[in-house]
Amino acid sequence: MRTCKSWFPWIVILLMNCPGIPAESVNPDLLQKRWPAKWISPPDVSLHEYGVYHFRKSFDVPSVPDKFIIHVSADNRYRLFVNGEPVCSGPARGDLWNWRFETADIAKVLKKGRNVLAAVVWNFADLAPWAQMTDKTAFLVQGNTGNESAVNTPEGWRVLQNRAYTPAGRDRMEPYQFIVVGPGDRVDGAFYPWAWQEPDFEDSGWVDPVRLGNGTPRGMHDGGMPWMLVPRNIPLFPENIERIQKVRRVSGIEVDTGFLSGTKSLSIPPHSQAKILLDQTFLTVAYPELRVSKGKGSSITLIYAEALVDAQYRKGHRDDIQNRFAAGLYDHFLPDGGEHRLFRPLWLRTYRYIQMEVETGNEPLLIEDIHGMATGYPFEEKAVFQSSDRSLDDIWNTGWRTARLCAGETYFDCPYYEQMQYAGDTRIQALISLYVSGDDRLMRNAILQFHDSRFPDGLTASRYPSRIPQVIPPYSLFWIAMIHDYWMHREDEAFIGQFLGGIRGVLEWYERHIDETGMLGPMPWWNFVDWPDQWAWNNEAGIGGIPTGAEDGHSSIISLQFAYVLDRAARLMDAWQDAAYAQHYRELSEKVKNAVLKHCWREEEGLIADAAENSVFSQHANVMAVLTGLIEAPAEKAFIQRVADDETLIQCTFYYRFYLNQALKKAGLADQIIPGLSSWRDMLKIGLTTFAERPEPTRSDCHAWSAAPNYDFLATVCGIVPDSPGFKTVRIEPGFGPLDRVLCSMPHPQGMIRLELKRIGKTGLKGGVDLPSGVTGVFLWNGRSLTLRPGRQDLMIQD
Repeated sequence: MRTCKSWFPWIVILLMNCPGIPAESVNPDLLQKRWPAKWISPPDVSLHEYGVYHFRKSFDVPSVPDKFIIHVSADNRYRLFVNGEPVCSGPARGDLWNWRFETADIAKVLKKGRNVLAAVVWNFADLAPWAQMTDKTAFLVQGNTGNESAVNTPEGWRVLQNRAYTPAGRDRMEPYQFIVVGPGDRVDGAFYPWAWQEPDFEDSGWVDPVRLGNGTPRGMHDGGMPWMLVPRNIPLFPENIERIQKVRRVSGIEVDTGFLSGTKSLSIPPHSQAKILLDQTFLTVAYPELRVSKGKGSSITLIYAEALVDAQYRKGHRDDIQNRFAAGLYDHFLPDGGEHRLFRPLWLRTYRYIQMEVETGNEPLLIEDIHGMATGYPFEEKAVFQSSDRSLDDIWNTGWRTARLCAGETYFDCPYYEQMQYAGDTRIQALISLYVSGDDRLMRNAILQFHDSRFPDGLTASRYPSRIPQVIPPYSLFWIAMIHDYWMHREDEAFIGQFLGGIRGVLEWYERHIDETGMLGPMPWWNFVDWPDQWAWNNEAGIGGIPTGAEDGHSSIISLQFAYVLDRAARLMDAWQDAAYAQHYRELSEKVKNAVLKHCWREEEGLIADAAENSVFSQHANVMAVLTGLIEAPAEKAFIQRVADDETLIQCTFYYRFYLNQALKKAGLADQIIPGLSSWRDMLKIGLTTFAERPEPTRSDCHAWSAAPNYDFLATVCGIVPDSPGFKTVRIEPGFGPLDRVLCSMPHPQGMIRLELKRIGKTGLKGGVDLPSGVTGVFLWNGRSLTLRPGRQDLMIQD
């Protein structure tokens, strides 16, 4: 929230890249010794209850330096300004054992003489996002060296509690809606300290903060503070202005849509009630910013929705607004009658639609502007995929938007409801990131955070960071699979080697649950697999997505997931020259697979049953049978084709379709990927601008596991995969399906891989492949094998 003296210059500054610098620039002493700066907190309040606070400090510089590096952190979160300009926000999500601090070079926003640092710090307490770890309200600033020590907390810092804020309620949400991203904001402008971040703001009435202990880096003995500080390991996030596209519905007033451009004001008369439905036309993640003047005694409510719902809270075509309304998270703003008041929520919002509800008092209200400041992890789209079927462009673009909106300070399962990083989802998201952007930092962060989440019994948390613990044992397995994926795509032994003990811990936990059958027996926790209708959520039991045998024991799916990961763990142990563990994992994998074959194979159906004691059949069990090599190679093509085509089986939904596609590819049926995209085409037909969690009726309209086609376009249709660890060599085996031509490029650690291919005749192919310097590989097509060398090479394979 701020008042704007010069609106448009401020917007230009906000659109600049944040002045973050690499973690390597942190003074080494700050990673090894107690910091000179101390954590500070507001006085005379509970540090464990909801509150919003402002901190300020002025300091002088004799001249503008070339660099001025500072480090900042807070609990729960902060947003920092220098001389009125926003600089950075954080801290990036972690846990108390790994509490992030941001590093920024603020030299560009300093001026000769007096300068002012100002920050808003908030603690949502019990209402905090489930992904927000916390101890108590606190704030910390540390200069990188003695040259920047003037900014250190606590000397000269002042603090004010902002009593304008209270949390918004849940009364505008759908019944039983599971939203755990934090509360909406209710802001009473009459109590707001407008312009608190500006250099000329009068802060003489502010008070001295409480001094806590010194900042303490992780690994230091007896730090005395709960926050073990580590550098932020992902980039700072830019913000970009995003104009709302349409007014879809209005009641109570007439609207000139020019106010959406910020060039005209919308006047709402006194004693009026108005509703304005705004349509971004696509789902986005942004900080909405609403600028108003006058309107004392008015109230403004902003309701954010992925889609509108009918009276039974059902979604329909996402463009449809007839007899539908917005329900969900909302913010509530009470203007104080001042000029150019800006409302911006403390935390980001996810929306396609914003319903603005206004009730005025004795004064007219001028709505001067409303727009979003789009933000998120700054992935760059480096990959290209084009084909003879241009309708695939929409799937590619929608998939990439889905993946981007599900990437913040961690990977998100979904940006609207949870914003939590789940290992099963994250494995797929990380592969999409690697193939489309080449940026592995968020993947590395995820692998580290699941490692940090491990319980004493060996398992990882299913989602992390999360202040509400949850265990989905199969997700611990997929964490190991993610490490294997990273090993295949990146040469980084030091990073991967630190997880070998954690890998062993997970597998030992599973091994302890093998019973006399050789399969996994009764399994504790939530053994989630997928969301088919047959495994629907049970409100009474508080669980869903679990196949037969997952709890009672002898589940073929869970057992084969274990074997699938044992095989990958064995390869990792081989690479680290741990022959004993590698051999043990191979033998254990064979034991489990043979037990599944013995107890779950049904000769009459020619399928693996979901559990030893029944004849319930799913695609999932038989997909895992192919992926683990349980089905012999000569038979696997016909077998998985039958599994993919059989609609009487419990079907893979969007999450497990990733594994079905992997099985098709393993069996030599990569040509089936493009024909298998009908569900994604159906989502586009009902107006979705991101891909949903599951087939209709779906909860989340944006779920990153459903962006898997972007990975498959490159890795399966174009067929580009690592042929050795570290992506040192490449294997290209296209699966065109009905396509006549493909053109793609994708990032590789050594450069870009480019591919341009066209069918000739019935089985022929011509085109070219371009590999980065130092990278060799093999090209496979219809039984032919060609050696690939670095650089450009033309291909011609005749019928």
